[in-house]
Amino acid sequence: MRLASSILGLGATVLLTASASAQTPSIESTYRPVADSLISAALMDSAAWNRLAKLTDTFGNRLSGSPSLERAIDWIIAEMKRDGLENVRGEPVMVPHWVRGDESLTLVTPRRATLPILGLGGSIATPKKGITAPVMVVADFDELTRRTAEAKGKIVLFNAPFTSYGETVRYRVGAASAAAKVGALAALVRSVTPMSLRTPHAGNMHYDSTVAKIPTAAVTVEDALMLQRMVGRGENPVVTLKMSARFLPDAPSRNVVAELRGSTNPDEVVVLGGHIDSWDVGQGAMDDGGGVVAAWEAVRLMKQLGLRPRRTVRVVAWTNEENGTAGGKAYRDAHRAEVDKHVLALESDEGVFRPSGVTFTGTDSATAVIRQVAKLLDRIGAGGVAPGGGGADIGPITQLGVPAMAPDVDGSKYFWYHHTEADTMDKLDPHDIALCVATMAVMAYVVADLPAPLPRAAK
Repeated sequence: MRLASSILGLGATVLLTASASAQTPSIESTYRPVADSLISAALMDSAAWNRLAKLTDTFGNRLSGSPSLERAIDWIIAEMKRDGLENVRGEPVMVPHWVRGDESLTLVTPRRATLPILGLGGSIATPKKGITAPVMVVADFDELTRRTAEAKGKIVLFNAPFTSYGETVRYRVGAASAAAKVGALAALVRSVTPMSLRTPHAGNMHYDSTVAKIPTAAVTVEDALMLQRMVGRGENPVVTLKMSARFLPDAPSRNVVAELRGSTNPDEVVVLGGHIDSWDVGQGAMDDGGGVVAAWEAVRLMKQLGLRPRRTVRVVAWTNEENGTAGGKAYRDAHRAEVDKHVLALESDEGVFRPSGVTFTGTDSATAVIRQVAKLLDRIGAGGVAPGGGGADIGPITQLGVPAMAPDVDGSKYFWYHHTEADTMDKLDPHDIALCVATMAVMAYVVADLPAPLPRAAK
């Protein structure tokens, strides 16, 4: 089946000009047949869900530096070759290798109990015997500043309620150094989530080089609230924190790259993908095995349907997004000479839930083109275009001027499971994943096949 060839003549005639005004009335009618074929193929079965289940059930979570990550990468490369994708390879990346080790938090007074925790990525260890100290509970950084005199020798707990991820995650990132500045022995952070079933949330943290490093971990919402109540009653809770986290030397890993080479402009590239690494909890299904598989399946369907756009479509499974973004930086460095030829970068890293459209960052004229392409997704309710497209892995190249896009998905439950043991396959719906595949496939194919590349800002 060669739908691309059947519309090529019409596309070349109708879309001869690169201006958005000339393209506006013609993109939808020109690309409707090929878009419908991609959508129908994506929705035909549960191939993407099944492949993701195979990936996550077989290899589990995939923290940078772990054997499970590298085994998963080997499998993906083999499967992509089996799918008949072109130029399949692993591009080398050195990644940080943080190991969690054993960890525990024990409530000592007013009663004895084990409290579930997850040490935050990059944290140092406690002494072998742990740290036993009273808990000081604060709501935010400002309260800690006001109560500086009380913090010395304490374990500071930041009991910051979830407002938005962007706002609340600053406590996860900066708690340790803020607490160290006022003499605390360790820091605890209420998990960054709007809903909890006593599930702590992992994630990266950073140390300020000007202060001492102290260990830091996430506690559950329920236990943060319990400790707050205890303090409010004047009970002076005491806990023992034990962590054996450590850094090992940087480890070799790979970005997985595969292509469908362009028919007439193969040096121009539309890149799409997600990150294959995950935190060392759960299965990394939602974050971000699903993003990898959705992008992969989008390109596989193009191959299956005999579609070959003008430009190259390149799928990438980036490594080390979670605790270093070394994969995105390595991709930029390896492909720096061709960044100006990247027409669009599309990243899925907010869960493969039901899409309502895409988010996009680019010039006004490029946005006008994308709005026309998005109409091809109205059939599945995914024709919206909102500002703000991007992602951590594509950030290094979008900062150099490449237009950025992401699926705009229903994120109402994403942070329920984000970075927890609950990020497992059962949270994902096969039809929703198929809709994400369709959205990425249509966007990537049509942008790759337009007669002119998306307009970019002048340098």
